[in-house]
Amino acid sequence: MENKLGARKWAVLLLVGLFGQFAWTIENMYFNVFLYNTISTDPRYISAMVGASAVVATLTTLLMGALSDRVGRRRAFIALGYIFWGFSTAAFGLITPGNAARLFPGANAAAAAAVMVVVMDCVMTFFGSTANDAAFNAYVTDVTNSSNRGRAESVLAILPLISMLIIFGLFDGLTQQGRWKDFFAIFGGAVTAVGLIALFLVRDEPTLKPRRDSYFRNLLYGLRPAVVRENPELYLSFAAFCLFSVAVQVFFPFLIIYIQNYLGINDYAIVLGVVLIVASIVSVVSGRFIDRAGKIRFVYPAAAIMLAGLAGMYFVRTQIGVILAGTVMMSGYMMVSAALGANIRDWTPQDKVGHFQGIRMIFAVMLPMVIGPMIGAAVIRGGQSTYIELGQVKTVPTPGIYLAAAVVLLLVAIPLAALKKREKSE
Repeated sequence: MENKLGARKWAVLLLVGLFGQFAWTIENMYFNVFLYNTISTDPRYISAMVGASAVVATLTTLLMGALSDRVGRRRAFIALGYIFWGFSTAAFGLITPGNAARLFPGANAAAAAAVMVVVMDCVMTFFGSTANDAAFNAYVTDVTNSSNRGRAESVLAILPLISMLIIFGLFDGLTQQGRWKDFFAIFGGAVTAVGLIALFLVRDEPTLKPRRDSYFRNLLYGLRPAVVRENPELYLSFAAFCLFSVAVQVFFPFLIIYIQNYLGINDYAIVLGVVLIVASIVSVVSGRFIDRAGKIRFVYPAAAIMLAGLAGMYFVRTQIGVILAGTVMMSGYMMVSAALGANIRDWTPQDKVGHFQGIRMIFAVMLPMVIGPMIGAAVIRGGQSTYIELGQVKTVPTPGIYLAAAVVLLLVAIPLAALKKREKSE
């Protein structure tokens, strides 16, 4: 029989989860647009920013996740992390080539501003990963079990889409008008406010106790070959999620830029709004089927749907075409993410939940966000699609990023087959 989470826990999952996704949406999508539109169109800056923040996110989650296990607390890490996460997000509005020139008068203003964005992104990521990737994700594993994780994950999986929908629908006009300072201040303030609310709303599980073993030994625990051998299902699930996430990161950092600058669709908020609404509905409905059908069995058709959507995005050129192909692609994406995420939680050792958030980040964030954007940037530069604006040659993303993503997604079949084989043998 399924154990119910209760109103307070659902409130934490929805409120803390959603506002964290506001910050991550801005980092994953709008920092790229901010950098592209106001500082430099060189895709290597975007690739460097995504890769650097991914490394910081992984190291932070590894260190702070193990520390939250050590002290037996999630609430303080979530609340304080969100408070400072909001402040650092708002600070991006102060980064301009003009301010960079005043701070570094001997340097190229655009290059200096681009470096400032990369550095500030890493600072913001430290607080965000402490609060969300390490503490909040561990909290989710603490309060759920194998009977309700599929449903919880399917709801959590749509929060990034809901955050994008809200931002695109209600606040994208600020970025179109160049009001980046206001844009960052609004969401930075909102994230800080939720951190203050979390101080009173979040309650640690009674079963969560401080650990007395070595903190530094625990940091390396999940990287030991013996631990990998003892938990083959967990690490195969990590491998599957890693390849899936690499495929996503090949195109995702360049998505808005592609729609706006290659396809010439300026009303991308409408396009993405329709796509996200439908994909969110599909994700929520799929939650029950994930738990009933089996998480790994469910991944196969979900990945096939995403693959079909990627193929569609490679060919379509019209607004209607993008809506149709994008809906298929994002629906598959959300279902794969929910099923693999729930499977990872099922196989995570319960006495080291915080620590394994860091190991998860290696596979789900660091490797994908370093490798994926590098592949995307290489495809874009190889496509040689450019235009001239105010005497400057600007590089534009090409449809090849979707084809490259599809090729990487096919590789997910390898760890899935190994997981399926282990399920049958057991």
